[in-house]
Amino acid sequence: MVSRPRGGPALHPGAWWLWSLGLATAATRTTNPLLLALLVTVSGYVVAVCRTATPWSRSYSAFVKLALAVLVIRLVFAVVLGSPIPGTHTVLTLPEIPLPDWAQGIRLGGRVTAESLVFALYDGLRLATLLVCVGAANSLANPARLLKSLPGALYEVGVAVVVALTFAPHLVADVRRLRAARRLRGRPDRGLRGLLQVGLPVLEGALERSVALAAAMDARGFGRTAEVPPAVRRTTGALTLGGLLGVCAGTYGLLTAEGGIYGLPVLLAGLAAALAGLRLGGRRSPRTRYRPDVWGARAWLVAGSGIAAAALMALSGAHDPTALHPGVVPLTAPELPLLPAAAVLLGLLPAFAAPAPKEPA
Repeated sequence: MVSRPRGGPALHPGAWWLWSLGLATAATRTTNPLLLALLVTVSGYVVAVCRTATPWSRSYSAFVKLALAVLVIRLVFAVVLGSPIPGTHTVLTLPEIPLPDWAQGIRLGGRVTAESLVFALYDGLRLATLLVCVGAANSLANPARLLKSLPGALYEVGVAVVVALTFAPHLVADVRRLRAARRLRGRPDRGLRGLLQVGLPVLEGALERSVALAAAMDARGFGRTAEVPPAVRRTTGALTLGGLLGVCAGTYGLLTAEGGIYGLPVLLAGLAAALAGLRLGGRRSPRTRYRPDVWGARAWLVAGSGIAAAALMALSGAHDPTALHPGVVPLTAPELPLLPAAAVLLGLLPAFAAPAPKEPA
């Protein structure tokens, strides 16, 4: 365990999301299994050191299980449906089912090669790593405090997301409690019968909580908006829509070779217009913040470590793309490039910069 001062001020939840999205962006830039495994290790270590004893902090294990399921499904698809990757090392041969002419390009069964399996493993591992990085943000960032930091124009959307993220751990806890109760009574908790006996009480409890939450929100005036001039509404809509279109066009330009010149300026202009639209849209939802979260030096360090990891990974891909995307035809063992590995290790900075969880009383 890293030795740090205990009970420091809580970190801004937006910093955790920027950190995790930076690591997720770095994961999308490579299929090297060594780098992807290093990303998973870095995110897991930071979660183990920095998370607190809260309901949402236990969601990391659920994301890890989902990532493993995605990886297994990707491998199963490669075995059953085949792969366009050619190969000479046959692992097994399945009975092939003939398909009609309109299904050309798709096959069921047939020869399964080691090259196709390795390609599917690399591809599935990238998606699994992305899910693990997003799960790290869910387990570290307080959703209620994140809602306080959203602009007024996104308040209703933020409330819906926070309610979903807050109720999900309660549903998991209800399932565990009901299954444990059925086991103590000697009743089955698995299979279709056990699922029905456990699922109905869980659904009933979720509906009761939803009705109670709706009544509480209505009593507190949720959804009421202030009057703004029509010109401000039209300007807000134009800025937001134009900004989002600019972000899409700029992102497309950055991802294509032809748009390398105009991509970044259009993206920045679109972001500026969208932020201005959100700023104006916040006038319809005037609200105050009690003890707002402060974006301090620790938040800059945490967010900057994730952004730096993504930027260095992108630069490494432009300089040496073969190191980030090892070939599978012919089969070669992947190597660990030093610069991308150092970029990923920057993601460990929150384990030293973020405040430690408070000790329970």
